Amino acid sequence: MTQVQEQKLTGKVALVTGASRGIGKTIAEELAINGAKVVINYAGNSEKAAEAVAGIRKQDGEVLAVQADISRVVEVERLFQKTLEKYGKIDILVNNAGIMITKPIAAITEADFDKIFAVNVKGTYFSCQQAAKHMANNGRIINFSTSVAGVMFPAYSVYAGTKGAVEQFTRQLAKEFGPKGITINAVAPGPVNTELFAVGKTKEQIETLSKLNAFGRLGETADIARVVLFLASEESQWITGQTIRVNGGFI
Repeated sequence: MTQVQEQKLTGKVALVTGASRGIGKTIAEELAINGAKVVINYAGNSEKAAEAVAGIRKQDGEVLAVQADISRVVEVERLFQKTLEKYGKIDILVNNAGIMITKPIAAITEADFDKIFAVNVKGTYFSCQQAAKHMANNGRIINFSTSVAGVMFPAYSVYAGTKGAVEQFTRQLAKEFGPKGITINAVAPGPVNTELFAVGKTKEQIETLSKLNAFGRLGETADIARVVLFLASEESQWITGQTIRVNGGFI
């Protein structure tokens, strides 16, 4: 976590989906150390969620873990209600939860297509809908896209397609949220050094991907979390409807 001299988010309540590990976990930590009360959403790994909670509490942060499958609208609604029951408001929503399925088009099944769109698109969209109903004025919504949406990678068509949808409704919803002073933006990371990133990749593939940016390394979860912190703070009040590529010059 980044050490800061003053807490930028004191008094704020932040809900981070998919926050039991990886990028989401680091985001939750970053928001908590900056003063936010944080709700960690997780799909099913209660052990990892408990570790994330313990880490934040060790830093004297206030945190709550809530299990919910965001591909189901009824569970999205329950996630928001649990947050409101605990903290009374929601100031920041980080739609980090997502899954990746990478196969050539000939190998993609209907089940694959439905599953990835249910989590990445449906889950994000209906979380935004709940934010429209319950978020406090001058709130912040940060969605997650991918820098892969700007390149042509074999086997990434469905995954990139879901993130293209996220970028579009991030842009289109900006004027709906604007009257309440709520900003909505998307962050599009490049390759990031996480457990999930390494799954199914050889050492050679990882080395190749790490050399595609200006700095010759993989991104780290903290690189992404710092940008999310900025978008969650008052400093970003004049930025909305944008997709910010956080990728070290990958594209």
